[in-house]
Amino acid sequence: MSDAEAAERPAAKLSLLTLTAMVVGSMVGAGVFSLPRRFAQETGVAGALIAWAVAGAGMLMLAFVFQTLAVRRPDLDAGVYAYAKAGFGEYLGFFSAFGYWASACVGNVTYWVLIMSTVGAVAPVLGDGDTVTAVVVSSAGLWAFFLLIRRGVQEAAALNRIVTVAKIVPIVTFVILALFYFEPSVFADNFGGADYAGSLFNQVRGTMLVTVFVFLGVEGASVYSRHAKRREDVGRATVLGFLSVFAVFASVTIVSYGLLPMAEIAELRQPSLAEVLETAVGTWGKVFVSVGLIVSVLGAYLAWTLMAAEVLFVAAKDKDMPRFLARSTAEDVPENALFMTTCLSQVVLVVTLFSEDALNFALDLTSALSLIPFLLAAAFAVQIAKRPGRPDVVGRSTRRELVIAVVATLYTLFLLYAAGLKFVLVSFILYAPATFLFVKSRQEQGRRFFSPGEAVVCVVTVAGAAVGVAALAVGWIEL
Repeated sequence: MSDAEAAERPAAKLSLLTLTAMVVGSMVGAGVFSLPRRFAQETGVAGALIAWAVAGAGMLMLAFVFQTLAVRRPDLDAGVYAYAKAGFGEYLGFFSAFGYWASACVGNVTYWVLIMSTVGAVAPVLGDGDTVTAVVVSSAGLWAFFLLIRRGVQEAAALNRIVTVAKIVPIVTFVILALFYFEPSVFADNFGGADYAGSLFNQVRGTMLVTVFVFLGVEGASVYSRHAKRREDVGRATVLGFLSVFAVFASVTIVSYGLLPMAEIAELRQPSLAEVLETAVGTWGKVFVSVGLIVSVLGAYLAWTLMAAEVLFVAAKDKDMPRFLARSTAEDVPENALFMTTCLSQVVLVVTLFSEDALNFALDLTSALSLIPFLLAAAFAVQIAKRPGRPDVVGRSTRRELVIAVVATLYTLFLLYAAGLKFVLVSFILYAPATFLFVKSRQEQGRRFFSPGEAVVCVVTVAGAAVGVAALAVGWIEL
């Protein structure tokens, strides 16, 4: 199908329920099943409560930012990418698109690793999800989903709505059963995090990347905004989805501290949610949660793949990515963007064979890659709120919107600090070569490659990538 025909064809329209399901489906994935162990490795109950308060408040501000931007700038599609471009120019907009896309691809790999690790409990040949057999089986699943999604956006979105309902059941069941078997004395022993030598601040900081990972997808409705039946549904779906998932995530983490000493939780095999429940109710609990995990992760994989391909597609339509990524099928599926998404996931999946802790590293890298796009979106919201009379903005921004945007920006900067230099440098290693796509796009348009300001950003990115590669070579950074 030609680009002109694709542009004339109306996009498939999604309801508020479907958009909310996509937000929930995007967030409820691999992360929630790893929460007990990840938190127990860093902090006790007190630190966990503070961490969820910080993460919940910060991510709620980001959710409000996406809600506000959907209303104030309804002309911008594929939210995260479009907001960065509108606020800070084409090159940083390109970085936002690429970073968000790469984050989704790495996140997709964590899903397959966790599925294989889950099945590996009964099939040792799959190990912790990083054996050759596990990679081969995961690759088959990865390409099977490519064929499914290629059949049509509406069909895939409808399936995601069904899966979202199905996967919430075992998680809520876990919380209910955990409360029934809850031991106050164990919870009290875990409260202060006495097993950890670091300060409470450092304990909380250590949990921040995993909270980012589990909340990735809060922007899901914004990314898919061109398919919304009503523009206001984008913001509503974002907030509704966030509040629902936040309650579940915080509950899963806190009730786990009432079942086992945190030192034991920290040593559990992933998915630790299944292992924790097994100690309370027996083997059937582990099996129940494990099946729920597989359904949950496959649903999240579906939503993430849709969103990742959509970002590349819209960026290409705006001529910020090479034009071959702007082609779509008769079913409104961005075929080439979807293929490229699947290819990068395949490459990262192979890389897990060479990593010492494939799951945790991929989880943290996914979070780190998403921070730059989130930061640029929040900063764009600050721009709009500070200049309420802008002709391209619908309505007038309020002081409340400015406060929310500033808090969201500060929160994202804190997350970059919490991520640490390691993941910032690894992100640069991915960003630098991606510039070739930007150059290719400019070449197709007959434009010069960089403006003076863009050239400075490019130099900084390449320098950061060079430092990152050197750090990997001498062992300062380990995969």
